[in-house]
Amino acid sequence: MNDHVSAGGSRFVSGVASSGEASGSVSPQIQRDQIVAIIPARYASSRFPGKSIVEIAGKPMIQWVYERTRQARGVGRVLVATDDERIYRVVAGFGGEAVMTSPRHPTGTDRLAEVALSLDAELIVNVQGDEPLIEPSAIDTALAPFAGDPSLMMSTLRCPIPTLDELFDISITKVVVDSQDFALYFSKAPIPYHRDEWGPVTSMVPRLRLSGGTAPIVGWRHVGLYVYRRKFLLEFSRLPQSPLERLEQLEQLRALEHGYRIKVVPTPYVSIGVDTPEDVAKVERVLRGET
Repeated sequence: MNDHVSAGGSRFVSGVASSGEASGSVSPQIQRDQIVAIIPARYASSRFPGKSIVEIAGKPMIQWVYERTRQARGVGRVLVATDDERIYRVVAGFGGEAVMTSPRHPTGTDRLAEVALSLDAELIVNVQGDEPLIEPSAIDTALAPFAGDPSLMMSTLRCPIPTLDELFDISITKVVVDSQDFALYFSKAPIPYHRDEWGPVTSMVPRLRLSGGTAPIVGWRHVGLYVYRRKFLLEFSRLPQSPLERLEQLEQLRALEHGYRIKVVPTPYVSIGVDTPEDVAKVERVLRGET
């Protein structure tokens, strides 16, 4: 295992983990070794401090995320970006690769950009550190649109929202797209709103609470996995926060408000994040095949 400091002052630890995949590429233009997945991981969390290294079915959560990300066929390298020595040591302990970053980053994207600055890569994949059940195929799905499209700067994923309860759940981010699968808007609000069918929102919400109503795909849920061209990620991190971003607390709106397009690819993958200690038990049940 090699421990060294990059030119920018960031410290890396190189492990020996290998994906076991043959050399390949996401397209003829982008080789696999030019695609780096970065997993931002913080120790501080208002609802669940230290969740990145909480044990889930015998492994720290960050190890589950790391190992599943390495299984993506299009990813050549995986890094954990953290501002905490405890997470750094855990990653080193299971043979992973980690980098220490500044503790002063306001967002995970800023942490990502610090690491990307010292990388020789074409594409950067942002994988959430609190999703231990991330599907490797979902990562490849998000990478696919970059094949043969040099103008594409950013992509993400969406999955169907099958119930009205979920559409009106403000903890779930929704997205609406155009005919070419580019994002029109992201929001915690129920978008699109079926006005003629549902009537005034003031009457709809109480009825939902009583009925638990369902319907075939009433909207699209945003899955928070992103792929950026490295040059765009560095530019994006320097852009000022936009009014809608501040209002909705959704970083991706910064890109839309500054005139950039985001490809939003459909996927059957439904993310299961760990935000509370209760979520650990939920993930372990899934791993045991109970749900």
